[in-house]
Amino acid sequence: MISGRNGSRLRPRAQDQHDQTREGSSVHRRFRLGTLCLGLVLVGTTGCSAIKAPVPKDPDALAEYKAANDPYEPLNRKMFNLTMKFDTWALRPVAKAYVWAVPRPVRNSLGNMITTMNEPSVFFNDVGAGKPRRAGDSFVRWCINMTVGIGGLIDVAKMAGFPHHDNDAGLTMANWGISSGPYLFLPMGPSSFRDGIGYGIDQGLSPWDYVPRGYGLVSFNWAYNMMGVVHGRSEHLEDLDALQRDALDPYATIRSAYQQQRKAQAEAIKNDRRATVPDWYQ
Repeated sequence: MISGRNGSRLRPRAQDQHDQTREGSSVHRRFRLGTLCLGLVLVGTTGCSAIKAPVPKDPDALAEYKAANDPYEPLNRKMFNLTMKFDTWALRPVAKAYVWAVPRPVRNSLGNMITTMNEPSVFFNDVGAGKPRRAGDSFVRWCINMTVGIGGLIDVAKMAGFPHHDNDAGLTMANWGISSGPYLFLPMGPSSFRDGIGYGIDQGLSPWDYVPRGYGLVSFNWAYNMMGVVHGRSEHLEDLDALQRDALDPYATIRSAYQQQRKAQAEAIKNDRRATVPDWYQ
Protein backbone atom coordinates (compact mmCIF):
# COMPACT_ATOMS: atom_id res chain seq x y z
CA MET A 1 0.00 0.00 0.00
CA ILE A 2 1.23 3.50 0.62
CA SER A 3 3.62 2.44 3.27
CA GLY A 4 6.18 1.57 1.08
CA ARG A 5 8.32 -0.32 -3.22
CA ASN A 6 8.41 -1.00 -2.24
CA GLY A 7 4.35 -1.25 1.92
CA SER A 8 7.15 -0.16 0.80
CA ARG A 9 6.46 2.73 -0.97
CA LEU A 10 5.90 6.13 0.40
CA ARG A 11 9.04 7.92 1.53
CA PRO A 12 7.80 11.36 2.64
CA ARG A 13 10.93 12.40 4.51
CA ALA A 14 14.45 12.12 3.18
CA GLN A 15 16.05 11.98 6.61
CA ASP A 16 14.11 8.80 7.34
CA GLN A 17 15.31 7.11 4.16
CA HIS A 18 17.34 4.41 5.90
CA ASP A 19 14.50 3.28 8.17
CA GLN A 20 11.92 3.49 5.41
CA THR A 21 14.12 1.59 2.98
CA ARG A 22 14.43 -1.18 5.53
CA GLU A 23 10.67 -1.63 5.67
CA GLY A 24 9.51 -0.30 2.32
CA SER A 25 10.68 -2.88 -0.11
CA SER A 26 9.56 -5.95 1.85
CA VAL A 27 6.12 -4.47 2.51
CA HIS A 28 5.62 -3.40 -1.06
CA ARG A 29 5.96 -7.01 -2.20
CA ARG A 30 3.21 -8.23 0.07
CA PHE A 31 0.44 -7.57 -2.44
CA ARG A 32 -0.35 -10.22 -5.01
CA LEU A 33 0.62 -10.11 -8.66
CA GLY A 34 -3.02 -9.94 -9.73
CA THR A 35 -3.46 -6.35 -8.59
CA LEU A 36 -0.31 -5.37 -10.46
CA CYS A 37 -1.56 -6.97 -13.67
CA LEU A 38 -4.89 -5.18 -13.30
CA GLY A 39 -3.16 -1.83 -12.94
CA LEU A 40 -0.95 -2.46 -15.96
CA VAL A 41 -3.91 -3.50 -18.08
CA LEU A 42 -5.75 -0.31 -17.18
CA VAL A 43 -2.72 1.82 -17.96
CA GLY A 44 -2.22 0.01 -21.25
CA THR A 45 -5.46 1.45 -22.65
CA THR A 46 -3.87 4.79 -23.42
CA GLY A 47 -6.42 6.05 -25.90
CA CYS A 48 -8.81 7.46 -23.31
CA SER A 49 -8.27 11.07 -22.20
CA ALA A 50 -9.38 10.08 -18.70
CA ILE A 51 -6.29 7.88 -18.49
CA LYS A 52 -3.57 9.81 -20.28
CA ALA A 53 -2.91 13.50 -19.75
CA PRO A 54 -2.54 15.71 -22.86
CA VAL A 55 0.96 16.96 -23.61
CA PRO A 56 1.16 20.71 -22.80
CA LYS A 57 2.19 23.15 -25.52
CA ASP A 58 3.43 25.90 -23.20
CA PRO A 59 7.23 25.51 -22.79
CA ASP A 60 7.19 25.92 -19.00
CA ALA A 61 4.27 23.53 -18.58
CA LEU A 62 5.93 21.06 -20.95
CA ALA A 63 9.15 21.13 -18.90
CA GLU A 64 7.16 20.49 -15.73
CA TYR A 65 5.25 17.68 -17.48
CA LYS A 66 8.48 15.96 -18.52
CA ALA A 67 10.05 16.40 -15.08
CA ALA A 68 7.05 14.76 -13.40
CA ASN A 69 7.27 11.79 -15.80
CA ASP A 70 3.58 11.15 -15.16
CA PRO A 71 1.69 10.96 -18.48
CA TYR A 72 -1.00 8.78 -16.87
CA GLU A 73 -1.70 11.29 -14.11
CA PRO A 74 -5.53 11.26 -14.49
CA LEU A 75 -5.66 7.49 -13.96
CA ASN A 76 -2.96 7.59 -11.29
CA ARG A 77 -4.84 10.21 -9.29
CA LYS A 78 -8.02 8.15 -9.41
CA MET A 79 -6.10 5.12 -8.17
CA PHE A 80 -4.46 7.28 -5.49
CA ASN A 81 -7.82 8.60 -4.26
CA LEU A 82 -9.28 5.09 -4.16
CA THR A 83 -6.24 3.81 -2.28
CA MET A 84 -6.41 6.64 0.23
CA LYS A 85 -10.08 5.91 0.90
CA PHE A 86 -9.25 2.27 1.53
CA ASP A 87 -6.41 3.36 3.80
CA THR A 88 -8.65 5.75 5.74
CA TRP A 89 -11.48 3.31 6.32
CA ALA A 90 -9.59 0.01 6.63
CA LEU A 91 -5.81 -0.11 6.75
CA ARG A 92 -5.09 2.87 8.99
CA PRO A 93 -7.54 1.79 11.74
CA VAL A 94 -6.09 -1.72 11.70
CA ALA A 95 -2.56 -0.33 11.89
CA LYS A 96 -3.50 1.93 14.82
CA ALA A 97 -5.07 -1.02 16.63
CA TYR A 98 -1.90 -3.01 15.97
CA VAL A 99 0.24 -0.26 17.51
CA TRP A 100 -2.11 -0.01 20.50
CA ALA A 101 -2.26 -3.77 21.13
CA VAL A 102 1.30 -4.86 20.37
CA PRO A 103 4.21 -3.47 22.45
CA ARG A 104 7.05 -1.78 20.59
CA PRO A 105 9.65 -4.53 21.35
CA VAL A 106 7.32 -7.15 19.86
CA ARG A 107 6.67 -4.98 16.80
CA ASN A 108 10.41 -4.53 16.35
CA SER A 109 10.88 -8.30 16.44
CA LEU A 110 8.13 -8.81 13.88
CA GLY A 111 9.73 -6.15 11.68
CA ASN A 112 13.05 -7.96 11.96
CA MET A 113 11.39 -11.20 10.90
CA ILE A 114 9.75 -9.56 7.87
CA THR A 115 13.10 -8.13 6.80
CA THR A 116 14.88 -11.45 7.27
CA MET A 117 12.22 -13.33 5.30
CA ASN A 118 12.89 -11.01 2.36
CA GLU A 119 16.67 -11.51 2.38
CA PRO A 120 16.61 -14.28 -0.31
CA SER A 121 15.05 -11.85 -2.78
CA VAL A 122 17.63 -9.20 -1.84
CA PHE A 123 20.41 -11.76 -2.30
CA PHE A 124 19.29 -12.75 -5.82
CA ASN A 125 18.99 -9.10 -6.84
CA ASP A 126 22.45 -8.34 -5.44
CA VAL A 127 23.79 -11.15 -7.61
CA GLY A 128 21.86 -9.82 -10.60
CA ALA A 129 23.27 -6.34 -10.03
CA GLY A 130 26.81 -7.75 -10.06
CA LYS A 131 27.51 -6.84 -6.43
CA PRO A 132 29.06 -9.97 -4.84
CA ARG A 133 29.93 -8.21 -1.59
CA ARG A 134 26.35 -7.06 -1.08
CA ALA A 135 25.13 -10.55 -2.02
CA GLY A 136 27.49 -12.05 0.54
CA ASP A 137 26.20 -9.72 3.22
CA SER A 138 22.60 -10.69 2.41
CA PHE A 139 23.46 -14.38 2.54
CA VAL A 140 25.24 -14.01 5.88
CA ARG A 141 22.34 -12.01 7.29
CA TRP A 142 19.92 -14.76 6.28
CA CYS A 143 22.03 -17.52 7.80
CA ILE A 144 22.70 -15.71 11.08
CA ASN A 145 19.21 -14.37 11.68
CA MET A 146 17.41 -17.56 10.71
CA THR A 147 19.49 -19.54 13.20
CA VAL A 148 20.92 -17.49 16.05
CA GLY A 149 18.27 -14.81 15.50
CA ILE A 150 15.43 -17.30 16.06
CA GLY A 151 13.89 -17.14 12.62
CA GLY A 152 14.71 -13.47 12.20
CA LEU A 153 12.99 -12.18 15.31
CA ILE A 154 16.33 -10.80 16.55
CA ASP A 155 18.61 -8.95 14.14
CA VAL A 156 21.80 -10.61 15.36
CA ALA A 157 23.43 -10.02 11.96
CA LYS A 158 23.26 -6.27 12.46
CA MET A 159 24.96 -6.64 15.82
CA ALA A 160 27.66 -8.70 14.07
CA GLY A 161 28.35 -5.94 11.56
CA PHE A 162 25.98 -6.92 8.73
CA PRO A 163 23.28 -4.23 8.60
CA HIS A 164 20.33 -4.65 6.27
CA HIS A 165 20.44 -3.15 2.80
CA ASP A 166 17.59 -3.08 0.36
CA ASN A 167 17.42 -4.24 -3.24
CA ASP A 168 14.75 -5.40 -5.66
CA ALA A 169 14.38 -6.26 -9.32
CA GLY A 170 13.43 -2.70 -10.24
CA LEU A 171 16.71 -1.41 -8.78
CA THR A 172 18.62 -4.24 -10.44
CA MET A 173 17.20 -3.26 -13.83
CA ALA A 174 18.05 0.36 -13.07
CA ASN A 175 21.67 -0.71 -12.61
CA TRP A 176 21.48 -2.42 -15.99
CA GLY A 177 20.64 0.96 -17.49
CA ILE A 178 16.91 0.31 -17.99
CA SER A 179 14.93 3.52 -17.56
CA SER A 180 12.03 3.66 -15.14
CA GLY A 181 9.41 4.47 -17.72
CA PRO A 182 6.33 6.50 -16.78
CA TYR A 183 5.30 6.87 -13.16
CA LEU A 184 2.38 4.70 -12.03
CA PHE A 185 0.28 4.59 -8.91
CA LEU A 186 -0.84 0.99 -8.50
CA PRO A 187 -2.96 -0.63 -5.75
CA MET A 188 0.19 -1.40 -3.78
CA GLY A 189 1.42 2.19 -3.99
CA PRO A 190 3.75 4.36 -6.12
CA SER A 191 5.63 2.54 -8.85
CA SER A 192 6.69 2.77 -12.50
CA PHE A 193 6.70 0.56 -15.58
CA ARG A 194 10.12 -0.81 -14.66
CA ASP A 195 9.35 -1.25 -10.98
CA GLY A 196 5.99 -2.87 -11.79
CA ILE A 197 7.75 -5.49 -13.90
CA GLY A 198 10.36 -5.81 -11.17
CA TYR A 199 7.61 -6.51 -8.67
CA GLY A 200 6.52 -9.50 -10.72
CA ILE A 201 10.10 -10.74 -10.90
CA ASP A 202 10.51 -10.37 -7.14
CA GLN A 203 7.43 -12.52 -6.61
CA GLY A 204 9.20 -15.24 -8.53
CA LEU A 205 12.36 -14.81 -6.46
CA SER A 206 10.62 -15.09 -3.10
CA PRO A 207 10.82 -18.65 -1.72
CA TRP A 208 7.70 -18.02 0.36
CA ASP A 209 5.59 -18.11 -2.79
CA TYR A 210 6.58 -21.74 -3.27
CA VAL A 211 5.65 -23.13 0.14
CA PRO A 212 4.05 -26.59 -0.14
CA ARG A 213 0.56 -27.30 1.06
CA GLY A 214 0.11 -28.90 4.40
CA TYR A 215 1.67 -28.34 7.81
CA GLY A 216 0.03 -24.91 7.95
CA LEU A 217 2.64 -23.34 5.66
CA VAL A 218 0.12 -21.78 3.28
CA SER A 219 -1.67 -20.19 6.23
CA PHE A 220 1.68 -18.93 7.48
CA ASN A 221 2.41 -17.38 4.09
CA TRP A 222 -0.90 -15.50 4.06
CA ALA A 223 -0.46 -14.39 7.66
CA TYR A 224 3.09 -13.25 6.88
CA ASN A 225 1.89 -11.20 3.89
CA MET A 226 -0.95 -9.55 5.80
CA MET A 227 1.23 -8.86 8.82
CA GLY A 228 3.83 -7.27 6.55
CA VAL A 229 1.26 -4.83 5.17
CA VAL A 230 -0.13 -3.89 8.59
CA HIS A 231 3.30 -3.60 10.18
CA GLY A 232 4.63 -1.45 7.35
CA ARG A 233 1.63 0.87 7.55
CA SER A 234 2.04 1.16 11.31
CA GLU A 235 5.59 2.45 10.82
CA HIS A 236 4.30 5.48 8.90
CA LEU A 237 1.18 6.54 10.77
CA GLU A 238 2.49 9.95 11.77
CA ASP A 239 4.23 10.52 8.43
CA LEU A 240 1.08 9.98 6.37
CA ASP A 241 -1.08 11.94 8.78
CA ALA A 242 1.31 14.89 8.53
CA LEU A 243 1.49 14.55 4.75
CA GLN A 244 -2.27 14.63 4.31
CA ARG A 245 -2.58 17.51 6.77
CA ASP A 246 0.23 19.74 5.54
CA ALA A 247 0.93 18.99 1.88
CA LEU A 248 -0.83 21.17 -0.69
CA ASP A 249 -0.92 18.20 -3.07
CA PRO A 250 -0.26 14.88 -1.30
CA TYR A 251 -0.29 12.98 -4.60
CA ALA A 252 2.46 15.14 -6.12
CA THR A 253 4.46 15.01 -2.87
CA ILE A 254 4.38 11.21 -2.81
CA ARG A 255 5.28 11.04 -6.50
CA SER A 256 8.28 13.33 -6.10
CA ALA A 257 9.51 11.59 -2.93
CA TYR A 258 9.19 8.16 -4.50
CA GLN A 259 11.03 9.09 -7.68
CA GLN A 260 13.86 10.78 -5.78
CA GLN A 261 14.26 7.87 -3.41
CA ARG A 262 14.33 5.25 -6.15
CA LYS A 263 16.98 7.24 -7.98
CA ALA A 264 19.04 7.56 -4.78
CA GLN A 265 18.72 3.83 -4.07
CA ALA A 266 19.87 2.90 -7.56
CA GLU A 267 22.84 5.26 -7.32
CA ALA A 268 23.81 3.83 -3.92
CA ILE A 269 23.91 0.31 -5.37
CA LYS A 270 25.79 1.43 -8.47
CA ASN A 271 28.40 3.27 -6.39
CA ASP A 272 28.93 0.40 -3.95
CA ARG A 273 32.37 -0.73 -5.06
CA ARG A 274 33.49 -2.43 -1.88
CA ALA A 275 35.95 -5.27 -2.17
CA THR A 276 34.42 -8.72 -2.31
CA VAL A 277 36.43 -9.85 0.72
CA PRO A 278 35.08 -8.34 3.99
CA ASP A 279 37.28 -5.89 5.88
CA TRP A 280 37.64 -8.24 8.85
CA TYR A 281 39.17 -10.91 6.55
CA GLN A 282 41.77 -8.66 4.99
